[in-house]
Amino acid sequence: QVQLVEYGGGSVEAGGSLRLSCALSGNSVNNYFMGWFRQGPGKEREGVASIGRDGRTNYADSVKGRFTISKDNAKNTVYLQMDSLKPEDTAMYYCAADRRAYWSLNSYEYQYWGQGTQVTVSS
Repeated sequence: QVQLVEYGGGSVEAGGSLRLSCALSGNSVNNYFMGWFRQGPGKEREGVASIGRDGRTNYADSVKGRFTISKDNAKNTVYLQMDSLKPEDTAMYYCAADRRAYWSLNSYEYQYWGQGTQVTVSS
């Protein structure tokens, strides 16, 4: 059974940086397409970034140039480096995995989900 655990969230001022981590257990991260999603207060869940087995990436327009998704196959972990954070980035951030999502940023295409980690950006 695949399990995902996110950590690294917290509170930061606008312009600051955070790095989120997502540890996958029960299988290898190299067997899955991995995605980061977020859900702000009163908003729908939205895709932020995804990474394929070959390392290719896909980003939402709202985070391009500020966020970077990466993975370490040896550590079975996916990362989301978030720079130049804005108050509108405030949300619960979730990690997701699926064998056939193909870099999608649509949440319904992902089978496995973590519990989330909170990111709060103050102005």
